[in-house]
Amino acid sequence: MTQGSIPKTLTSLTIPMMLGMISMVAFNLVDTYFVGKLGKTQLAALSFTFPVIMVIFSLMQGLGIGATALISKSIGKNDREKAARETTDSLVLSLVISGFFIVIGLFTVKPTFELLGAGTDILPYVSEYMTIWYFALFFVITPFIGNSAIRATGDAKTPSLIMIFAVIINAVLDPLLIFGYEPFPAMGLKGAALATAISRGMTMILSIWVLVVREKLLVTKIPTWRVISSCWKAILFIGLPSGFSKMVIPLATGVVTALLAMHGDEAVAAFGVGSRIEFLAMSLLFALSFSIGPFTGQNFGAGKFDRITSALKYANQFSIIWGLLMATILFFVARPLAAVFTEDSAVIEHTVLYLQIIPIAFGLQGIVQNVNSNLNTLNKPIEASVIIIFQMLIFGIPVLYFGSKWYGIPGIFMALSITYIVGGLISIVLNKKYVSKISKGFSNAD
Repeated sequence: MTQGSIPKTLTSLTIPMMLGMISMVAFNLVDTYFVGKLGKTQLAALSFTFPVIMVIFSLMQGLGIGATALISKSIGKNDREKAARETTDSLVLSLVISGFFIVIGLFTVKPTFELLGAGTDILPYVSEYMTIWYFALFFVITPFIGNSAIRATGDAKTPSLIMIFAVIINAVLDPLLIFGYEPFPAMGLKGAALATAISRGMTMILSIWVLVVREKLLVTKIPTWRVISSCWKAILFIGLPSGFSKMVIPLATGVVTALLAMHGDEAVAAFGVGSRIEFLAMSLLFALSFSIGPFTGQNFGAGKFDRITSALKYANQFSIIWGLLMATILFFVARPLAAVFTEDSAVIEHTVLYLQIIPIAFGLQGIVQNVNSNLNTLNKPIEASVIIIFQMLIFGIPVLYFGSKWYGIPGIFMALSITYIVGGLISIVLNKKYVSKISKGFSNAD
């Protein structure tokens, strides 16, 4: 990634990543579909698990970003031996963190979900699902970090294929283990958790096989504590702030939901429909932002800051163009699209309002993600996190509150759009400042 056409390289990274992201959504949709057939109690129990799983996944994403940044820089310096050491130590760290979450999780299932509001009728189902899910964390976190290491080499296709494979296995196992077909017993919600564990376990094997056989990025030599602790420190330096900042998004979503709930269930339902359409419309931009990480890392390692600057420029320009295209399309198809998801006239009207206001800011929200990925890889995780925290919490929540108070549902949607726009503009200014400073420091060091 340190030479050749920048747009072509970003495209070759982005398209597979988008497919991988969609496959992650499909994984959850498959579980929701089959569990929904068990009954509303089991479906509610599965819904209660989402906040806890989202918190853990946010930290996982942060660790993946940290590992990608570290490994891609070494590859950019043509130091394959160092990259192998970092990949191995990253996977060991994933095992340590998995063990921590397993122990804490198993001992806190009941109080955690009671705190979230799970009643006595739902809690047993939550417990049986999460007990298996926590043990499956070994199989969830390890391939996540492994796939991050593979992406750091510039290969986005293989991790996406591995994730698609997981979706297929999960879709096959879900009905077999949930409902029971000979010779499989009917296990209900436990079956859904076990299907997740098995499918993730198989992806772990695939991911490690690629790292060992094809990439030769795993080593068996036991390092000194100084070496491994240095690697862990570098990963956590980027991973923890990044992970915590990603938790801000579901928190802000919760605030939006609470404000909309004050205006009726129809508004909340419309937000659910609109936000899912938003994710699909934005999935290409999210994938593009994930491509920035390995690209920036390799070129940072090679000292090619001109390519980093050019790549971000291309990415931001594409984000604006794509955002405007989606805003135009959604403006005209909002009503028939909303009608696909519901027949309720009030929900349709609110969804149309959402799809005609929020997409205006899609492009600038894409820029927020691009800059965030870029700064994380350039060893500026605090600065990257501050952008998200300011955008969604310090600026966003007050604007959302007053938008709701003064203009009701349209005010909330306009406030969310303004929040996206302000975040994008701040990101452009701060990225230019920090990249220029890092580039000058790098040149002076040479």
